[in-house]
Amino acid sequence: MEQRTLAVGLLEGVHVRPTRQRVRVLAELMGERDDVTAQELHERLRGRGERLGLATVYRTLGLLADEGVIDALSHRPGELCYRWCGEEHHHHLVCSGCHRVVELLDCELDPWLERISRAHDFVTTGHRLEVSGLCGDCR
Repeated sequence: MEQRTLAVGLLEGVHVRPTRQRVRVLAELMGERDDVTAQELHERLRGRGERLGLATVYRTLGLLADEGVIDALSHRPGELCYRWCGEEHHHHLVCSGCHRVVELLDCELDPWLERISRAHDFVTTGHRLEVSGLCGDCR
């Protein structure tokens, strides 16, 4: 399926109006292997002749992250990185050198979180794990 068509479907699936700008931002992000900052994505889109403002890219990425369409990663100090991932629960290994991202689909944290939560009279409603380090190519 073409990325723009898939992007429209994803936006409609979370009841977000698929404007031209939103579709282009999401479709571009869907082609990214790892993660990208808003500024990097904006530069890439502008390089392709797209007429989008940087503020539009930031707003779109924020909206998509809030709606759970994309993930916002915080491994760069002072700047979020964005990545389109699958819908299933997962975690990330993120290389601090080249920004390679590996999705970890197996999550064995639930039993540990349940035990810790119970010990502190706490109810866990969700969790996210982002592990930073260096991949084999960057070591």
